[in-house]
Amino acid sequence: MEILEQIRSLLSHSFFDVSLGRITAALVAFFLILLLRRVFTRVVLGIVGLWTRKTRTSIDDQVVEIISPPLRFIFIPLGLRVFGTILQLPEDADEFLNHIVRSLLAVAVIWAAYRATDVLSVMLERWTDRTETVLDDHLLPVVQKAVRTIVIVLGVVVLVQEWGYDVGGIIAGLGLGGLAFALAAKDTLANFFGCLVLLIDRPFAVGDWIQTDHVEGTVEEISFRSTRVRTFAQALVSVPNSTMAVDAVTNWSRMGKRRIKFNLGVTYGTSRHQMAECLSRIEGMLRNHPDIHPDTIFVQFTEFGDSALEIFLYFFTRTTVWAEFLKVRTDVNLKIMEILEGLGMSVAFPSRSLYIERNKVTDQIKGNT
Repeated sequence: MEILEQIRSLLSHSFFDVSLGRITAALVAFFLILLLRRVFTRVVLGIVGLWTRKTRTSIDDQVVEIISPPLRFIFIPLGLRVFGTILQLPEDADEFLNHIVRSLLAVAVIWAAYRATDVLSVMLERWTDRTETVLDDHLLPVVQKAVRTIVIVLGVVVLVQEWGYDVGGIIAGLGLGGLAFALAAKDTLANFFGCLVLLIDRPFAVGDWIQTDHVEGTVEEISFRSTRVRTFAQALVSVPNSTMAVDAVTNWSRMGKRRIKFNLGVTYGTSRHQMAECLSRIEGMLRNHPDIHPDTIFVQFTEFGDSALEIFLYFFTRTTVWAEFLKVRTDVNLKIMEILEGLGMSVAFPSRSLYIERNKVTDQIKGNT
């Protein structure tokens, strides 16, 4: 009995007009709610997780994974509210605690919405795979970042309003400085909208070999500000998206075939029959070559040049890969040399014949002397 009296006497003491017994009860209730959170996490979410794993889609599994941390977090403001109710705080202190509780609940909702953007990205990706829209692997991250930014901005607005600040005044102040900021950041905005143009129009993608007035090489990255291109000299060039969006872009990676065009000059000692046979053999070799596209092949004796009989060759390779293209071109050149050697023909080189006409008066002078 003495022990009970001592405990009762101890609990009757007060701190800041709140009895120690009430403080103890509030703390016990708070920790019980935290214990309930652990039970909720292991039992309820575990059962829901087992059910979602049996479904055919994986979206519900991701939803459970996304909302689990915010749901566990909600128990903290709930415990604080119970804690304050048991303490029976004064009106001002209780109102301050309500602001904290509502702010924490808003944070939980914002957190869940922010994490939900991952599910939105997965759903958009599946939708674009079915509908073949302009959204692709490059535009989806942009959409996801934009949605996340909107969620964060709205969350900040809600929290600011919760604590009694005038959001309208803040927005008006931002509007006054917005013009100066827009003027200072006009290049950044131009690059951002250039990025959107590139991602929507899709003149090229990461890994494509492109050529513009400013750069030629392989695209490595398309960011908000610039497009990074790796040149064939292995230099990394960053081109502003505002420039890339207005430049004429040649995408060599999207060629269906690659062109070979050149003039072959043979010596003037070539006979008419040799020339006709040469044209026939070269054209036949190209049409039977497995790496030459058969649709467009021209092998024609076009003109009498200054130092050679000119043969015009115009055809396409099936491959557009640079290394493979060079191998095919080398093989074609070797076969052409074989044809010329077989016909006893020679490739001409630039030359000039000089004829000197003897002057009769000069001859007479030389004869008299």
